[in-house]
Amino acid sequence: MQPAFFLFLLLQLLFATQETHKILTHAGGGRWELMQKSIGISAMHMQLLHTDRVITYDRTDFGASNLSLPQGKCRHDPNDKVLTVDCTAHSVEYDVTTNTFRPLMVQTDLWCSSGAVTPDGSLVQTGGWQDGRYKVRVFSPCNDSSCDWVEVGDGLKEDRWYSTNHILPDGRQIIVGGIDKYNYEFYPKTTASGVYDLPFLKETFHANVYENNLYPFVLLNVDGNLFIFANNRAILFDYVNQTVVKNYPTIPGGDPRNYPSTGSAVLLPLKNLQSGAIEAEVLICGGARENSSSLVDKGVFIPALDTCGRIKITDPNPTWAMETMPYPRVMGDMTLLPNGNVLIINGAGSGTARWEMGRDPVLHPVLYRPDKENGTRFLSKNPTTIPRMYHSTAILVRDGRVLVGGSNPHEHYNFTGVLFPTELSLEAFSPSYLDAEYDTMRPKIVSPLSTANIGYGQKLNVTFQVKGKLDRDEVSVTMVAPSFTTHSFAMNHRLLVLGNEAVTDIENGDVSTFEVHVTTPPSNIIAPSGYYMLFVVHRSIPSEGIWVKIM
Repeated sequence: MQPAFFLFLLLQLLFATQETHKILTHAGGGRWELMQKSIGISAMHMQLLHTDRVITYDRTDFGASNLSLPQGKCRHDPNDKVLTVDCTAHSVEYDVTTNTFRPLMVQTDLWCSSGAVTPDGSLVQTGGWQDGRYKVRVFSPCNDSSCDWVEVGDGLKEDRWYSTNHILPDGRQIIVGGIDKYNYEFYPKTTASGVYDLPFLKETFHANVYENNLYPFVLLNVDGNLFIFANNRAILFDYVNQTVVKNYPTIPGGDPRNYPSTGSAVLLPLKNLQSGAIEAEVLICGGARENSSSLVDKGVFIPALDTCGRIKITDPNPTWAMETMPYPRVMGDMTLLPNGNVLIINGAGSGTARWEMGRDPVLHPVLYRPDKENGTRFLSKNPTTIPRMYHSTAILVRDGRVLVGGSNPHEHYNFTGVLFPTELSLEAFSPSYLDAEYDTMRPKIVSPLSTANIGYGQKLNVTFQVKGKLDRDEVSVTMVAPSFTTHSFAMNHRLLVLGNEAVTDIENGDVSTFEVHVTTPPSNIIAPSGYYMLFVVHRSIPSEGIWVKIM
């Protein structure tokens, strides 16, 4: 055998055995990488923290996971119907920087729960199933492996399952809805805290075709009120005075967009933050037709919705503008990218959410460009090879990639003899702005340093470098709040465009240095206190982000 041919075979064998960082696709449509073949659990819920670590967790009530707890730890639960003593992990901390993970310990069931990150950077998670329904759990991040979940106890007044959380300007969380819960409450509690009725949730409950209003889309509007969308319509709600400020029109077509007819929603980037009248727009995409769940029970899987509705919620007389996606999609995730575009990813082309009820996985992500003309906003991107169906997730991380995990449409972990096996892997999708051909345009932030503290309405100078020619008119600064993502909704996700008041030269050379001058968000209504990823964007190419804490 010739030495060169032997070397070729050896290299082929080496590449074939690599289980992580496997590059799947490239060339203009984005790139997929398999980061971990298995993290031991299916990533039903995900939250990025300011330590660049992702907290993810699944259920506890289905039996053992594929990841053992360390040092002989076990969860003892005499009420568990599968394992009363469980020595496996159901939560994981994944380190984005090192591509490593470690098991975390949870005591009670977090299935289909919700959460938000507090201003100090801690993840507060609420509710779940069975013994977890009234529970509150806190994960306070650390720089080593000493931190873990802490159970606060029965911190909720009502049991919350399939609820939605949103961080408020005062740092509290509002927890809205859930199965058979037509109300809301706050955490942490005050002496006056209780449970407050929200009749809108009962009005949007369709018992004859399943609920279709679980995990309602809750978004903080620029006036401090909450935009709440459930089923096929929305209200603007003053949670302080318990008053409906505005009723929005039903989304055209009237089909539901919330669980189990699961669509997704985002608050589009907020701009002109120093103006007297900031506009806010909401985009809702995908879902299932109203009778889809009933038909699935009969073995009929009809196509998912292929429409998006866009509405300017700050208009005096708002109306929906409808758009058509390249693919029908239910259970898709929508993630804001640093340059203001929206990535639509994961999901199925027919059926609905719930166990075994989705078909035709949608493998192609789609890019939505909100500033383009209607009819030109969608771009289909390179496909993954891994179906991400019910219980899949996607979140933006600081380097501009989108981390993708989860998918378990089965009541238990099931890896064989099924259409869509339980998925324990993590992938990363790199949008085309990370392609090497854009390296000369890509900014690199020099200062401030990551985890810098900033205030409201202050002048901020961001120093950055660019290898190639700079187009000053195409420079902007954005801030992105990391999301708590589950069941196709990125809770607390928002993007603020700080803009570009001026760009000045600092140093010219092979790599030139510049300073962009911006003003920070004006209030905690526009940007609730806490950690954000800050990016410099040049000609739609973002820098790697830095963490800033606004207080």
